[in-house]
Amino acid sequence: MKNLFLFACFLLLLACSKAESPASLDNASKQAIAQTNASVIADLYAKKHSQVWVEDNGIVVKVLADDVNGARHQRFLVKVGTDQTLLFVHNIDLAARVENIKLGDHIAFSGEYIYNPKGGIIHWTHHDPQEKHKAGWIKLNGKIYE
Repeated sequence: MKNLFLFACFLLLLACSKAESPASLDNASKQAIAQTNASVIADLYAKKHSQVWVEDNGIVVKVLADDVNGARHQRFLVKVGTDQTLLFVHNIDLAARVENIKLGDHIAFSGEYIYNPKGGIIHWTHHDPQEKHKAGWIKLNGKIYE
């Protein structure tokens, strides 16, 4: 049963990675993927897994001050699924700042999930100049930041 679930997760991630862009899907497909991905993220959290690539969407519930120690990161909290909150750390030394992000905004994203006890962290929401990581993105109001 566990192997079947892992295989289903692999197929879902493979399908998501082959999508041309978040805009290329119809609304029904986006909703189905979002519901499935939210359960994948909830499962990653429950099992305390990290370093897993995810694509999902959610609602901004808090905009935080930038982290300016070392590489600068724009930070905000996003609610996904029914009750899970993710901390986004978007590197603004490598990618453009997500403009005018505010409470209640709906975003779509692709990035790496890291477990933490508060729900999880999403990072690598941008390109990797060394090409060691898959390129992530954040989409807000029709604009993609990568």
